[in-house]
Amino acid sequence: MRILIGAIVGLLGLATSAAAQSPVAIVEDVQGKVDGVEFMDYVAAGKLIKLGPKATVVLGYMKSCWRETITGGVVVVGSEQSAVQGGDVQRIKVPCDAGVVQLSDREARQSAAATFRKLDTDPNASPRKLPTLYGASPLVEVKGGDLLVIERIDGAGEHYAVPLKGASLSRGRFYDFAKDGRSLTPGGTYLATLGSRKFVFTVDASAMTGPTPIVGRLLRLQ
Repeated sequence: MRILIGAIVGLLGLATSAAAQSPVAIVEDVQGKVDGVEFMDYVAAGKLIKLGPKATVVLGYMKSCWRETITGGVVVVGSEQSAVQGGDVQRIKVPCDAGVVQLSDREARQSAAATFRKLDTDPNASPRKLPTLYGASPLVEVKGGDLLVIERIDGAGEHYAVPLKGASLSRGRFYDFAKDGRSLTPGGTYLATLGSRKFVFTVDASAMTGPTPIVGRLLRLQ
């Protein structure tokens, strides 16, 4: 095992600098003895994960949209997929949009302003290309602010006001619509407001409700 770990780290040469890099994947599930990560951790390229013989970790890659279920062995996180030695990996593509999980506050404000201008000019017009969620029950990462508001802007009748209290948040910063049995309307366009920050996004017309793959329904309001 010592030789195996050394070989993987040597091949990628990234483990020592992983913490300083931008995250490439999110840990969607952990079962059994897994050293190095916890549920809902972000991981950077080069991150080393050790799994017990029957332990499982599920990684969702935020740019490549690979969703990996890995059982046993040693894992080194890559930029688009993992290198796995001594274990089994099952890898599938899932619908996701890197524009959602990496949307900056400046980009969000510009997108919101452009969308509002277009809807004001022609209420029946289709909005510009916006970040898209592929799950109708968003998992929202919130940082700062006491109240999350999500409202539909291409139609009337949908408005969610979520107090951000400890019990409602996973890991102290994630609010899961699926956990509370809530969902948005597939095909709708929404404005999310957290404090002074505003983010406009759409929900794909074929999006399913409930706990679909996290990487496809993750909305980071940072």
